[in-house]
Amino acid sequence: MPLPGVIVNRRESIAALVALGGGSIVRARPAARTARIGVLSLSRAADASGPAPVGGFARGLHELGWVEGRNVVVEHRDAAGNIDRLAGLAAELVTLKVDVIVAPSTPAAQAAMRASSTIPIVFAGAADPVTDGLVASLARPGGNVTGLSNAGADLVGKRLELLKQAAPKLSRVAVLWHPAPGRTYTDMLKSAEVAARALGMQLKPIEARDAADLDRAFGEIVRAGAGAFTVLPLASFFTERKSILEFAEKMRLPAVYTSRVFVEDGGLMAYGANLNDLLRRAAGYVDRILKGARPGDLPVEQATKFELSLHLGTAKALGLTIPRSLLLSADVVIS
Repeated sequence: MPLPGVIVNRRESIAALVALGGGSIVRARPAARTARIGVLSLSRAADASGPAPVGGFARGLHELGWVEGRNVVVEHRDAAGNIDRLAGLAAELVTLKVDVIVAPSTPAAQAAMRASSTIPIVFAGAADPVTDGLVASLARPGGNVTGLSNAGADLVGKRLELLKQAAPKLSRVAVLWHPAPGRTYTDMLKSAEVAARALGMQLKPIEARDAADLDRAFGEIVRAGAGAFTVLPLASFFTERKSILEFAEKMRLPAVYTSRVFVEDGGLMAYGANLNDLLRRAAGYVDRILKGARPGDLPVEQATKFELSLHLGTAKALGLTIPRSLLLSADVVIS
């Protein structure tokens, strides 16, 4: 018969042992369960510049006491830039019964949502999580999804300002955009128009709804007589960055992009959220969720660190001399 105050739970197989000579009962506790995290990447190259696994996220986990192989297993699935592969990879992570899915991009988060309405999902780079259907609101996401937003309307104006510094004689600039539902991209376009006027430039919006629409859009940029262009932070523009970069090189057009990945692939310059920092902060969401927090109760946070990337080789090919002030403020400079 059990001693008073001591509970023996047979279902959890906790054995009550009588300590030799002490007469007290010691309960053997089961070892802590290893957490399993799924990381669903559109492209690891875009998600972080640090070493695998996914730069900032791995560091963030380690800072919070999660060590792969000891108390956590991280399952990586990489679509290698192919959005169509995300659905199958998300289904794989669901089959593995991961505790949380980390999605560093909007398309990855959307694929994860379609794959599961119960597994917590943390996104680490969404321009407009409300419009994109990831959360109900920034303050109260609801459902099983939360995370960090990587963009704001004012960033487009900042990119144009940087482009003007690199090419002072610039008078007409095009902006590739897609009128998605909601206000985000419309607000970005309005911000670009205000910035262009302040910089003494004419802005020509060029609509490109998908990859198949890019050739037509490229032709419009040329016909508009634009001396440079920029792009809004759309997944379709990222996945088609090779075509965009080849167009810029062929037409000898300076351009400013949304991510350092464009610069690493040969683009002139980029200004955007520090993705490693977003991923490090995403680890904080994962930590809280694994400790019992509900994703729908965790407010969406905004990016706080931004980085400027420059490619001096591309600048030279375009006949541009990057001002010293711009060089000194750059976070990444590629020769």
